[in-house]
Amino acid sequence: MLCTRLTNANILTMDPDHPVAHDLGIWRGRIVGVDEAVTALPARDVVDLQGATVLPGFIDSHVHLSWAGLKARTPSITGLTRVEDVLRAVEDAATRAAGPGTWVSIGGYDQRPLGRHLTAAELDRVAHGRRIFLMHDSGHACVVNTAVLDLLPADVPHQDGLLVESAMGAVRKLRLPYSQTELADAIEHAGRACLAEGITACAEAGIGGGLLGHSPVELGAYQLLRDEGRLPLRVQLMPGGDTLKPAGAHRHDGIPRALDLGLRTGFGDDWLSVGALKIYTDGGMMARTAALTEPYEGTDHTGQLQDDPERLTDLIVDGHLAGWQLAVHAIGDRAADLALDALERAQRARPRPDARHRIEHAGLIRPDQLPRFARLGVSAVVQPNFLRYFGDDYATVMGERRAPWMYRGRGFLDHGVTLVGSSDRPVTDGSPLRAIQFMVERASVSGRLIGPDEAITVDEALRAYTVAGAHACRWEDSAGVLAPGMRADLVVLGDDPRRVDPSRIGSIDVVSTIVDGHEATGEAKL
Repeated sequence: MLCTRLTNANILTMDPDHPVAHDLGIWRGRIVGVDEAVTALPARDVVDLQGATVLPGFIDSHVHLSWAGLKARTPSITGLTRVEDVLRAVEDAATRAAGPGTWVSIGGYDQRPLGRHLTAAELDRVAHGRRIFLMHDSGHACVVNTAVLDLLPADVPHQDGLLVESAMGAVRKLRLPYSQTELADAIEHAGRACLAEGITACAEAGIGGGLLGHSPVELGAYQLLRDEGRLPLRVQLMPGGDTLKPAGAHRHDGIPRALDLGLRTGFGDDWLSVGALKIYTDGGMMARTAALTEPYEGTDHTGQLQDDPERLTDLIVDGHLAGWQLAVHAIGDRAADLALDALERAQRARPRPDARHRIEHAGLIRPDQLPRFARLGVSAVVQPNFLRYFGDDYATVMGERRAPWMYRGRGFLDHGVTLVGSSDRPVTDGSPLRAIQFMVERASVSGRLIGPDEAITVDEALRAYTVAGAHACRWEDSAGVLAPGMRADLVVLGDDPRRVDPSRIGSIDVVSTIVDGHEATGEAKL
């Protein structure tokens, strides 16, 4: 007897052998079959979906759940466009803090609507003795006041309180790590927000490392949720590259650096596992730290790499030698050159044809770089909503010639590169449906077309958030399609993305999200 049979549905299975079905059977969290294979079988529950559309649960292959949950509980200056209003909000948060010397964290900082960065001196005037930490929305910069600067080593670079990339890590080291309980609550909150958008599995893009890690024992927060039955969705964890240590392993192992006990990609179960090793090579476009081969328009600034190029290359090669799948953050084309060169060197040193290395973001990719992605078998894990919401700004700073190269779609697919959809939550909107709409339309919220030749079909965009996401996370044997033996992870939609006008895809209702055969709640309580 089936546990559940869904009937009278428009089921888009993403399985080329049976692309559309009307019935689907579930038993103990797995799909038994579709249509005639299950229609006559008895079931404890028969759910008539009255023609609703069903898809494999969306996979968000690059998120930051801890950061998203913590940000939701932090005072925010999002939406403020005047310096005086921001300072007033900072002062309000500071006066509500415990007392002098207390750290005050504030989210939502973005210099672009303000026209410039805030300064330490300005924050001093409203700090009332507190230590102010304004986190940039990109995650690649922060602004602090003098009370924080006075605690930093003299060699940490900053510009009037603005610290970017690795310098920001020096500030984070001044503070106690978050507790596992705090992190667990934040992760659960963010995970339930994912469920509300039809996401049933995700990859947490960096734990334990210096840039975005929140604790040296961060993995324990996920295990705590797993143990308590509070993990809302399936999560794959990417340790930060700086968590690798020199390994005193046997010389024939050929492993120069490793996590303790030689832990690597693949450890875990269907709910919580270790995925790729996350390695940062550059910054971001929002903070103007993405590493470019040519300057940002109207400037002589080309962004920056996170470290000496040879040290970054060595880390990538060592991670490959240790058996890791690699997720290399590279937004600018100069960073992508470094990543591709290093991955090529790594594969020469120890060929691993199915390593499934990934380049995260691939924000600006020149035409000559596309064949290299394909030749190396590297997936492109993009964030379409970056251009939906920030595209006007990004297109302006890249200029007319380079704007069509940003967060490509068609260019990757035409070269045989696996195109993977993701959000980078909470940097921007996490909705897969709104991202899919952008991939089809290539239009920002203002209506500006950005690289229209990079538009892809609805079916191709859906694959990026299902089949391709499963491939990138090495879940293709259990997720991404609705076929016998696969996980019963589904999303029920109020309409068919293939049949509505593309401008309506982003507003399709997520009727319900099913994980492991059970309806999951997307209620995210603070």
